[in-house]
Amino acid sequence: MNIWLHFIAIGGSAMHNLALALAEKGYTITGSDDVIFEPSRSRLARKGLLPEREGWFPEKLDPNIDAVILGMHAKADNPELLRAKELGLKIYSYPEYLYEQSKDKMRIVIGGSHGKTTITAMVLHAFRQAGIDTDYMVGARLEGFDVMVKLSHNAHFMVIEGDEYLTSPIDPRPKFHLYHPHIALLSGIAWDHFNVFPSFEIYRKQFEIFVSLIEPAGALVYCKEDESVRRIASNAPNNIQKISYSFPEFKIQDHTTLIKAIDEWFPLQIFGKHNLLNLSGAMKVCQLIGIDTLTFMKAMTSFRGASNRLELIAQNELTAVYRDFAHSPSKVKATIEALVGQYPERNLVACLELHTFSSLNKDFLPQYKGSMEMAHKRIIYFNPHSLQLKNLPPLFADEIKKSFDDDSLQVFNDIDALLAFLETLSWKNSNLLLMSSGNFDGLDSKRLADKILKHS
Repeated sequence: MNIWLHFIAIGGSAMHNLALALAEKGYTITGSDDVIFEPSRSRLARKGLLPEREGWFPEKLDPNIDAVILGMHAKADNPELLRAKELGLKIYSYPEYLYEQSKDKMRIVIGGSHGKTTITAMVLHAFRQAGIDTDYMVGARLEGFDVMVKLSHNAHFMVIEGDEYLTSPIDPRPKFHLYHPHIALLSGIAWDHFNVFPSFEIYRKQFEIFVSLIEPAGALVYCKEDESVRRIASNAPNNIQKISYSFPEFKIQDHTTLIKAIDEWFPLQIFGKHNLLNLSGAMKVCQLIGIDTLTFMKAMTSFRGASNRLELIAQNELTAVYRDFAHSPSKVKATIEALVGQYPERNLVACLELHTFSSLNKDFLPQYKGSMEMAHKRIIYFNPHSLQLKNLPPLFADEIKKSFDDDSLQVFNDIDALLAFLETLSWKNSNLLLMSSGNFDGLDSKRLADKILKHS
């Protein structure tokens, strides 16, 4: 039987990936959006799913549509949403429909304030190396995977990156509350999304609820290095299995991290203590579904990480340039620590773009205190226009320095001035780290890296 789905706000990163996955599954897909950026536009166009015109067209909604999927970008008064309600159509949020597609599968959900994408990517990489077919949803491009969402009729497993952000404009529940995992992983809790969780207590509560929704006889894999996570695990339902993980035995040789497992050393292409924790958690998950330690560790030797997660842009013998999605205080601190540990003989120039609502908010900024102190040179960039878009008051350099408790912090609000400053620095025996959930106003990081390497 043919199934017709209509996507409201089809151009979103998550939404267009879900649309592509369902089209691949054989469903009929239509959609609309008032603006569609790259790469969504090209990817939808290649599959014949790009709307003819941008905008909302409630008159095109048909009573024969089987369901409407509502994206976060759409507002509660969206004309197509209102028309769908008038017609009595089934309306799902993105996570609701993911659950709908995985009701008959074993659901593995990776949650936590940090490491979600990387741990999900590690599990998927190990599954692939072990020859296990699985459906999945992950929040970044992964090497060896053509799409970020895969849905099929036959796969027994569904691996989901469990985001704690809100579900849809008409559903304020965090997304990961809708997945009801059989196996859940909780990596760590560090306050984020200040705009919707105004206190750490409210934020932490969302993870307690997540754990309470694990299916009976399911399992919670949790990081025992995190105090909040330990507390949640201790109060978790007694009808589930609780499995903790911690740091593995490791060493660093010639800028390569090696992990010891089953009396053997395995070289990795990733590094950083946070990534070693991520790997330990992923291994526990994989062991629960029958992947043995040797198979898992062999898979990890070829794992290169997820896109924009401690991603190497370019390097030579004296200098390396990395970029990372780090934007919250805990992620910034962990990423800087990873690079300092991997290259102890080099100086680190760490450059952070304040881009999220939380990071641009004066009330939240003090959470960054000390987060960059391990870097040899510390730089902050923000675009004043981002503050206007988020209806936030102006930010000033002295306020930022005070929040970070760092008078030596270099603060820029003009991208050309930042680039000019970076090009004046000496890069011999120095690395550059670019951190942002944005893109530094469209900065061509490869071009910048090539310039830096030429002068190192």
